[in-house]
Parts: sequence; C-alpha cells; structure tokens
Amino acid sequence: MNLSELGGFLRSRRDRIRPADVGLPTGPRRRVPGLRREEVAQLAGVSVDYYIELERGAGVQPSEQMLAALTRALRLSRDERDYLFALAGRPVPPSGSPADHVHPGMLDLMHRLGGTPAQVVTDLRVMLVQNPAARALLGPPPATTGWSASFLYRWFTDPRARALYPPEDHAEHTRSFVADLRAASARRGADPDVRAMITALSTRSAEFSEHWAQHDVSFRRHDRKRLIHPELGLLEVNCLNLFSEDGRQRLLWFTPAVGTDSVAKLELLAVLGTQSFEEQES
Repeated sequence: MNLSELGGFLRSRRDRIRPADVGLPTGPRRRVPGLRREEVAQLAGVSVDYYIELERGAGVQPSEQMLAALTRALRLSRDERDYLFALAGRPVPPSGSPADHVHPGMLDLMHRLGGTPAQVVTDLRVMLVQNPAARALLGPPPATTGWSASFLYRWFTDPRARALYPPEDHAEHTRSFVADLRAASARRGADPDVRAMITALSTRSAEFSEHWAQHDVSFRRHDRKRLIHPELGLLEVNCLNLFSEDGRQRLLWFTPAVGTDSVAKLELLAVLGTQSFEEQES
C-alpha cells in the first residue's frame, strides 16, 4: 500500500475533470480547473473529510467498495482503475463483481439520461450503479454483495424480489431469466461465479432446476414490462439495453410505454424518491 502515491494520483485525476463532464454545475466562482474535493466526495458517496484524508496520503486502507466508487466518480479507465487498486494494496475485483469497472462512457450516458430510470448491471444481473430515478423506480440495491446480490438469483430464492412484477407475468420472467443465464454461462465458460450461482440455484430452487433442464438459451435484449411500484401502482415500461463489447455489462433504461398512464406516473418518481421502498422495509 502506498497512500502517498494514491493521494497524488487521486489529485491528478480530479484536476482533469470538468464539472460539466459529470453532470455538475460549473458555477461562476471556481478556483480550480477540475473538480473540488467535496464534489468528488459527493459523486463517490463518501464524507468530505474522509476523501481529504485520502488525498493527503493519510487515513486507513480504502475498501474495495470505496475504490470502486472513486473509480466511477473520477471516470477512470480500466488501466487507471487497476493502478488505483495496486496503490491501495487491494487485488483487482474479478470481472462481473459488484466492484467491477464500468466504462466511463456508459456511466456518463446513464447520468445524462437525467430523469429517465437507468442502471448498469452485469450479465448475472448484479447491479453495479444506478441513477436516482432508477433507485426510485426499482428500489435500492440489496445489502448483499457478489453473485448472491444478483436479481436473477434473488428471483428464485427471495419471494420479495418478485413483488416488482405482477404475478401473472412471473412465468414469462422465469423463462427469460433462465435462458439469459444460460447465454451468460456460455460466454463466461468456466467462470467460478456463474458456476457457483448455477449450483446454488439448482440446490435451492426446484423451479430453476426444471427450467434449466430445458436448455433454453436467449440473450435478453429488450422488453416491454409491467412493474408494480409501492406508490404509483402498475406501470408499463419499455426496458432498453446497451451492451459492453464483451457482453458482460449492460446499461438498462426504462421509458414509459406509449398510450399508457405510465408517462404521468414516471414524472412523479423524482417527488416520491425511495421513501415508499424504505417504508416497506421498516
């Protein structure tokens, strides 16, 4: 671990980013060419004091999750991300993990969608990052990490995951999830995460085992879905995808279906936020 070099590297990356590059207002009285320390802290979801300590080369060793958040806040390339982890004395996260690298262009597009719900997920349906509108529509991510945080895994192991969709649509989503997982399995080969997920699902869910034995395979590219929101009720949305070059990540964004009342309902998301989901969990 080299905290002194890590601090210098963070400063150099911060200086090169303009506020407009990451969706922040420029303001009339800026004294620095790049981002302020408090702006990086805001983007990474950490306290300003903690981030200042990091730039000073002090404090404790950053966690994997913290380094991933800083990578995304500073729009680091994959090589820069690997260097940051090396300076912090941490191993580079495996591909497809919650701390995996997200292409800066994909992150920028997600944030530029503004009030449109959007998130980046892996091909195993692990959520990597989401904008506020997606959090308001779909709820916050689970507290678990790794492949067990996958929505696909929770679909078969946690009944609460299915509350997002009307019961009459569950059978179709089950078929689609399993076929999409088989496509991901073919791309990943002997990847330990996908093997572990399939083994766990086969053990815990007879429903999964039944569908897995049918050998259906289909890369899930786009959908028209019906979602159930705790406050807004039933929404009909188009779910669109933008895939990374290796197919292991996808940017999902949701638009209201034409000719439905979902247009007006989605406009209320910014007002409702995640309060309704938090009330359900408490």
